[in-house]
Amino acid sequence: MLDPSSISGSVSGGLGMVLTGGGARAAYQVGVLRWIGRRYPELSVPYMAGISAGAINTVHIASHHGSFGQATGELTHLWQNLRPESIFKVDPLTLSKNIVLWALRLGVGGFLPVPEVEAFLDTAPLRRTLEEALINVDGELTGIRYNLAMDRVRAIAISTTSYTTGQSVIWVEGNDIHTWERPLRRSVHTRLTIDHVMASAALPLFFPAVRIGNAWYGDGGMRLTAPLSPALHLGATHVLAVATRFAATTREADEPTIIGYPPPAQVFGVLMNAVFLDLIDQDALRLERINRLLTRLPEEHRDGMKPIRLLVFRPSRDLARMATDYEPQLPWAFKALARGLGTKKTASPDILSMLMFQPDYLKALVELGESDAEARADEMAAFLDDAIGSASPPTPDHDQIGREDRPA
Repeated sequence: MLDPSSISGSVSGGLGMVLTGGGARAAYQVGVLRWIGRRYPELSVPYMAGISAGAINTVHIASHHGSFGQATGELTHLWQNLRPESIFKVDPLTLSKNIVLWALRLGVGGFLPVPEVEAFLDTAPLRRTLEEALINVDGELTGIRYNLAMDRVRAIAISTTSYTTGQSVIWVEGNDIHTWERPLRRSVHTRLTIDHVMASAALPLFFPAVRIGNAWYGDGGMRLTAPLSPALHLGATHVLAVATRFAATTREADEPTIIGYPPPAQVFGVLMNAVFLDLIDQDALRLERINRLLTRLPEEHRDGMKPIRLLVFRPSRDLARMATDYEPQLPWAFKALARGLGTKKTASPDILSMLMFQPDYLKALVELGESDAEARADEMAAFLDDAIGSASPPTPDHDQIGREDRPA
């Protein structure tokens, strides 16, 4: 079993990390990372990929000047001190204004001029929170550049969706990067900024799009059909992925969560799950199938491809159902908006759980993440032991996920 003291702070092996989206649910990821940071404080993760809210956690660790243990400790402190007003404006005037403007735009049908409204929520507070929490100079995440120069990390990828072109755009910063292109999916070598993080975390309709260059971008999970792909393109041979979707059994999945006609909150929740949270499971299944095929082939017939080892963490409880216990503590104006969408009419309000930046809820998710990681301590140790001792990663042209969707 891996001895935590044997892990040095320098980059080694082909360890990659993928943190998916889910809004406030990303606090669960923080719990898993906190456990790892306490158990393996000197761990280094050469390749990191963040999607949506997972991008916040990714860049925080990638730009931190301290050890992995220190980075995850500060990340935990950040999340446990968040409040709804740290993410978006919750005052009645702002919320009412946005709702009225949306209603007017729908009502006049474009025949009369109506002031533009970008989203249901104003996320100016989130930008201020990130500016205070992340090492940056005029928005540029200089901490990442520092860690790259020190060879503490090799590459970081942040996924976004271009509203201007409809493409999935992965922004990459790192050393010796080989960019890639696939149908409706491409990578761009750049210096990462807070704008990239804001864009990746911009839940459609609820959070406003972010302008980068001459285009507008939103949540990175919308068009990213292969969420594991960026980490593999960067060079990871071992991928630790932390998802925020509860893996229900068949019996649990068959249980109705509403009675009667589905309210908007239920429709939004199903849509968000389908777009942002289900794809990691599909991608993991696809990777496992490719691995099985590779192991049946002699090495000389694998065309340079190697099996990728994958470890996925998922919540052991339904995070949406957990959110209902904390809904009464929400600011009343935001709570009224949520209830108006029908969050009280469903037993599993997924959309509410994504926007539930309530301290007690976030703390519960962090604790659940730690508990789930502890329950799989031996599995984690075996995975990290293999990752740190792994050989040099394959070239980007031979990654399994990217190769499958390559045009003929």
